[in-house]
Amino acid sequence: MAENKETTANTTAASSTDTASTAASTAGAAPAAPRRGSNFNKDKRKGARDNKRRNRREKPDDGFKEIVVNMERVTKVVKGGRRFRFSALVVVGDGKGQVGVGNGKATEIPDAIRKAIESAKKNLITVPIVGTSIPHEIIGEFGAGRVLMKPAKEGTGVIAGGPVRNVLELLGIRDVRTKTLRSKNPRNVVYATFEGLKKLRNAETVAELRGITVDELYKGSTSA
Repeated sequence: MAENKETTANTTAASSTDTASTAASTAGAAPAAPRRGSNFNKDKRKGARDNKRRNRREKPDDGFKEIVVNMERVTKVVKGGRRFRFSALVVVGDGKGQVGVGNGKATEIPDAIRKAIESAKKNLITVPIVGTSIPHEIIGEFGAGRVLMKPAKEGTGVIAGGPVRNVLELLGIRDVRTKTLRSKNPRNVVYATFEGLKKLRNAETVAELRGITVDELYKGSTSA
């Protein structure tokens, strides 16, 4: 009996010693690194996508607005079959006298619109504005399209059809009377309006071209 008690005491003491040493070694060791599961790479890719979207949204605003005037699908017949693409007609303007028209083609609609916007911004023109209207009457021509534009007093509004209205509103004109005379094709109408706006001149420009002052210009028109 005495031997059994001594054996049990020795076993208990040894177990206590092993437990203490294990606790000491565990406390001194560095904590284990967390395991990276399958969701780690997914979260990483999601964060990269969010950063790209955020950078895309935070592009500097250049003050231009755009309107898609016409979108149509075009077909090209080749030896292997038909190839479908999209053609976009876009008008851009800052509402302060600058406007541009562009055309873009691509296999996808967003790409076609992007190309059209880039083309329109490369073909910007500055149009003279007198008050809230155009300086004088003008007829723009392009292909089979003809557009008549007349100045109007303040409060008249933009009296124009869809394609012409898009161009004039983005230009910053608030009072004008227009009439589409021939072709109703949106492309012909938009480009005819654009060509007519190119020909507009204010009094200062005309007087400078003639080598006279603005007062002399108005006196000559009155006497005539």
